[in-house]
Amino acid sequence: MTNRKFLTTCLLSGFAAGTVYAQDPIFRNSAFEVYKDKIVQGNYTAKILSAKHIVSNYQSPANEFISPVINFKFSINRKDNEMRPGVNHSFACLPVNGVCETPVIKFGTQYVDDRKVPEKTFLAPDTKLIIKVDMREVLAALKKDGFYTTFNGEKIYAQDFKELYVAGETEPMVWDFDNLHNRPQLEMKDPDGDGIYEATMLVNEQKKEKDLATDWKLSKDISAFPQYKSGFPVSDAIYNMSLEEMQRAIEPDSTFRTGKEWAGVWTRDISYSIILSMAYLQPKVAKYSLMRKVKNGKIIQDTGTGGAYPNSTDRMIWANAAWELYKATGDKDWLQQSYSIIKNSVDDDLLNAHDKVTGMVRGESSFLDWREQTYPKWMQPADIFESECLGTNAVHYQASKVLSEMATLLNKKEDAEKYAAVAQRIKDGINQHLWIAEKGYYGQYVYGSNFRSLSEKSEALGEALTVIFGIADDNRKKLVVSKTPVTAFGISCIYPQIENIPPYHNDAVWPFVQSYWAQAAAKAGNENAVLASIAAIYRPAAMFLTNKENFVATNGDYKGTVINSSNMLWSLAGNISLVHKILFGIEFKADRLEFHPFIPYAFNGKRILDNFSYRNAILNIQVEGYGNSIRQFILDGKIITEPIVPATLTGKHSIKIVMANNKLTVQVNEVANHTAPGYPECMLKGSLLVWTAQKNAAAYKVLKNGKEVIRTNKMSTTVETDAYAEYQVIAMDKEGYESFASEPAVVMGKNVINIEMETVAAKAGYDYKGFSGDGFVEISKDKNLQLSIPVSIPEDGLYAIRFRYSNGNGPKNTENKCAIRTVKENGTFIGTVIFPQRGPDEWSNWGLSNPVQQTLTKGDHVISLSFEPANENMNGEINQAMIDMVSVVKIK
Repeated sequence: MTNRKFLTTCLLSGFAAGTVYAQDPIFRNSAFEVYKDKIVQGNYTAKILSAKHIVSNYQSPANEFISPVINFKFSINRKDNEMRPGVNHSFACLPVNGVCETPVIKFGTQYVDDRKVPEKTFLAPDTKLIIKVDMREVLAALKKDGFYTTFNGEKIYAQDFKELYVAGETEPMVWDFDNLHNRPQLEMKDPDGDGIYEATMLVNEQKKEKDLATDWKLSKDISAFPQYKSGFPVSDAIYNMSLEEMQRAIEPDSTFRTGKEWAGVWTRDISYSIILSMAYLQPKVAKYSLMRKVKNGKIIQDTGTGGAYPNSTDRMIWANAAWELYKATGDKDWLQQSYSIIKNSVDDDLLNAHDKVTGMVRGESSFLDWREQTYPKWMQPADIFESECLGTNAVHYQASKVLSEMATLLNKKEDAEKYAAVAQRIKDGINQHLWIAEKGYYGQYVYGSNFRSLSEKSEALGEALTVIFGIADDNRKKLVVSKTPVTAFGISCIYPQIENIPPYHNDAVWPFVQSYWAQAAAKAGNENAVLASIAAIYRPAAMFLTNKENFVATNGDYKGTVINSSNMLWSLAGNISLVHKILFGIEFKADRLEFHPFIPYAFNGKRILDNFSYRNAILNIQVEGYGNSIRQFILDGKIITEPIVPATLTGKHSIKIVMANNKLTVQVNEVANHTAPGYPECMLKGSLLVWTAQKNAAAYKVLKNGKEVIRTNKMSTTVETDAYAEYQVIAMDKEGYESFASEPAVVMGKNVINIEMETVAAKAGYDYKGFSGDGFVEISKDKNLQLSIPVSIPEDGLYAIRFRYSNGNGPKNTENKCAIRTVKENGTFIGTVIFPQRGPDEWSNWGLSNPVQQTLTKGDHVISLSFEPANENMNGEINQAMIDMVSVVKIK
């Protein structure tokens, strides 16, 4: 893989003369070009006819040359449980009279069509596809044994067998297992009861209506908002289109609509949007929307793996949005109200999610909440909770910092000191545990089981937030922006990509993330990164004539991602922020407005922003020149030494900013898009650790307890088995990119204590299957609020305490019924365990909680599992699980 500098014509011609010629592009790279009045991508052109009119001939190539070879697999209960990940059925759909029909495929046995497909043969439009699967062996096992054992040893009990679907890569099939039920044509049915299930669907459907408009004309009155004019029609028109879409993103109840395809108010979506630009453009709507995401005086985590909070904890971005709203409005009542809400939420997190060892916070990656899109498939929801992620920790750092600053304004000195210390611990943890010195950027997260390692993928939003929030020092800021990999179409959510995972968070660019990356680039003084970010946002907006949710990193197309929406709130908010917060450099402080314009040379010239509202003032702002240093700041005709407007200013005022025309750094790490190898599956055979070979792997890294012990190109190695150990294997390709670490292969050691829960409390009366011992115990908000578990420890050491449980109150991907409990040892708090949802009504689907580690001395102890006030989940009513057993294992 070769790193390339962006080719920006502005840097190659006309610099000395101070002229950018009309025929030269503002920006050019290997994928597209941006001009003053058009954007060109291959055969497609978006033309700017005026500041109120754009036309585009863009057409998605997704349906033009679809392969007739269809890859798919079957799914029981919306899980990837038929065959190993990446192993699929393959069928050549060559229709006869418009119909294709697969042979009857035996569930669990890979079918590969050996017919040769002629060259330049594509899937015929509107083909009727019939898929058939033989489920008789599965049904026989369910009847005889009461369960069916999947390829990886998991048992699906007869009472938990709910539904059968087909998943795949050809529309209308998707690889989104969790949401297969949203596409009813993918459900396999057996109407005659013979054990042969089938589904019928239309593939390569030719829709009568186009997905995209070809023409945008301003149709709404946007005069109430800041009016922007420059010498760059492309910038003016896209800004106006975004303002118009902003108005469409407000519901009748004066709350934000997340996107055209996404109804409702979502905590993280509105919060990131409010921070970008909605705090000052729509302050009332911002406040209403934020308060919609508060319950019992705490911030709502409304989405996330396994039942939301605390498996996901990035609700705290609400705090940063609330602070931005206060800085924009100066509303003291809002300051007091939001302070209490944030404090209550942070205090819960301190008990439920903070790691006292690393100083960081647990919970899945901020906004990247689609498990296999950014995590290895072996990780269960409780494993994801244990991960400590870059973006999420950046959010928690800033939330605690904001809380401290609010406390200072409210004269709460002790609170200010307390939460400043919390923020510092998180910051130190990020810099100690996530920084990769040899790469020059932060890793994605630490993950594993009792011992964890660092995923060395970059994570775009997290990288940006470390720079914007000041987690990275000045040197690291510059390194992060210049070294983090970016593709020709923009910065992908993660890099490198994950094998056999379709684009959404994986292999995708999200414009709102690109907007934060642009702000980070400006903070780091990196001109080319700022320019490339503006171009990466303008291209899709102009080509698609809307602010899309996302697009494929590989080809820049909107249609290849699993889910997408037009008129996306955070995308349009980010687009607007390019003008306000970068080109004009507007930065809100608690008591003032500051200006730090960053204007790439390619955008050199004069620009005007009129009717900008700041508290009780209306500002008409003009900026001339380029660079990021100000030569003169003129307020109402008077030169001011500092580029600041006080919060006390009232009435109409004019501001003129003359830039110093200073040259800036240009290094950007543009790379070809790349997919890392898949992760191996490893197992122990006595003292021999063996693993599966992976395509494109040049070597394998073996970890013991999270640390590398050997590199080899073989498929096995001898390991120590005399004490507890966790072994994992990472595949590495020739470019040096790594797969995820494999699921740990565990040597349990000799000090393993298993205690059946029905020996310490009355067993539940439900007819669930798959438990160990004689039964299991129910915990809920009115049953077994405290369980005391006596345990005799054989020798001093560090022990991991973990529970085997089931929770059938919802699916793995959504809802809000994750059960939460506090663990104490001899009455002293030692940690929080969570029992995430494992599937709707799947009470015989057993899994493990997260481990809680504690140093224990030899002798008798009492471990308690209790429901405490901080253990309230987001549902409020259902906080329930079945507990089968507890394991206490010496790990060190």
